[in-house]
Amino acid sequence: MKRTTLLAAALMAAATASAWAQPETRVDVTQSPGQATATGTAKLTARIVKIDAPTRTVSLKSADGRTTDLVVGPEARNFEQLKVGDTVTIEYKEALTMSLKKGKGPLAMNEREISDRAAPGARPGGTVGREVTVTADVVAVNTSARTVTLKGPKGRTVDLVVEDPERLKEIKKGDRVEAVYTEAVAVSVQPAAGK
Repeated sequence: MKRTTLLAAALMAAATASAWAQPETRVDVTQSPGQATATGTAKLTARIVKIDAPTRTVSLKSADGRTTDLVVGPEARNFEQLKVGDTVTIEYKEALTMSLKKGKGPLAMNEREISDRAAPGARPGGTVGREVTVTADVVAVNTSARTVTLKGPKGRTVDLVVEDPERLKEIKKGDRVEAVYTEAVAVSVQPAAGK
């Protein structure tokens, strides 16, 4: 299965699951000289209450009692190991790291796949996602609005808000920045207690 289809399936599962239960969310920001990273995580846990093996449909029940059905595609290994009572955890993570790069060089955008499927015979689960790295030029700095305008390799511009006024002082028109955006969905399954 293509990565984009697998990613879409995983995101659809996470989005569907989040519609029936309030996920646990967390946002972290770390800063160091010339670099800042913001990371957001949403985590949802549910229990398997029914499995329809012929259609590969699993019914999950959240802590608040809501139930939803998810179809598990053939790309998910070890489906036959799933049991009623098992706990399923879906974790969605996004991270954005901005680094100030002095000097010149080519503008660029690179994307790489992140995937880690369960080995045959192991507990079901895995991770799927992507990492995008963009090198862009600073074409404008607006200190009153606390924004920086970046121009990427395809000529598109984007305005980013810089919350820290001290960081904004370090950036000027003509600087080069590197942004790394990562998103991933991880699914893990733990056996029911006493199994």
